Amino acid sequence: MLVIDHSNATSPVVAQQPKLIDQVKAAIRTRHYSLRTEQAYIHWTKRFIFFHGKRHPKDMGAAEVESFLSHLATDRDVSASTQNQALAALLFLYREVLDVDLPWLDGIVRAKPSKHLPTVLTQAETAALIRHLKPDTNGLIVRLLYGTGMRLLEGLRLRVKDIDLAALTITIRDGKGGKDRVTMLPASLVPALREHLVVRRRWHDVDLASGHADVEMPDALRRKYPAAPREWAWQYLFAAPTYSTDPRSGAVRRHHWGERNIQRAVKLAAASAAIAKLVHPHTLRHSFATHLLEMGHDIRTVQELLGHSDVKTTMIYTHVLNRGASGV
Repeated sequence: MLVIDHSNATSPVVAQQPKLIDQVKAAIRTRHYSLRTEQAYIHWTKRFIFFHGKRHPKDMGAAEVESFLSHLATDRDVSASTQNQALAALLFLYREVLDVDLPWLDGIVRAKPSKHLPTVLTQAETAALIRHLKPDTNGLIVRLLYGTGMRLLEGLRLRVKDIDLAALTITIRDGKGGKDRVTMLPASLVPALREHLVVRRRWHDVDLASGHADVEMPDALRRKYPAAPREWAWQYLFAAPTYSTDPRSGAVRRHHWGERNIQRAVKLAAASAAIAKLVHPHTLRHSFATHLLEMGHDIRTVQELLGHSDVKTTMIYTHVLNRGASGV
């Protein structure tokens, strides 16, 4: 009788299922979502799991999702937008990660967002704010935000190639909703931007010499154009003064200028100008749109400059002017 000894046989390797959070990260990065979206979705996924005693989401359903959202609204007193962000994260978890398409997903009630009029500075207040800005990079960025109506991150993510000093235009790439648009560049800022570009080029030369000139690239362009991340045209117009580690790739390089620097600069300038309003960088965007309408510019033009998909979004500034539909 033939006896086969299996003691030395190699046992089959069983592939381990990735952890749930790693699956969420992979699904988000496959869809090219931003790092902020990734951080937010992972945060709400963890909150949801811990709220229900570390139960796996596959073992939960509509009742657990609704109880978690109710907890956020009643016990944590979060805003409607925060509650809807948590819901979006959970819908992504079930649909895109766990591949669960249940009828109750569409039946979850979204919180109704509040409709508040934006805070807007008068033209005199805006002029006072700008006068109290320091003549540094923060001051230049703040003046650029007001002069173009850009969102804060749109301004910070500008590349050298996106600004045309001769044509007085700025191309905003991959704005809100993944859209590109062109806005004007105030002529009064051209001299300061020229000086800034000279200094910025020196930084780039230092980065090239030290091997840290590699810049973050959108989507698959790094693979398509491997030399592009080190080219001058692709560098951030407003780069951080120090190197940092990319949380996704681990690369050490310059990121764009920090948001908190601008937020702090605006807050200090508003306090120095004795402006009795809650002023933040986005207030400059609201003020830009309102001042254009005050000067008689067409609302469709303002809509295009702001990058709004629907003119109804832009019409909120007519209500700020207390003119309503008669102002359009």
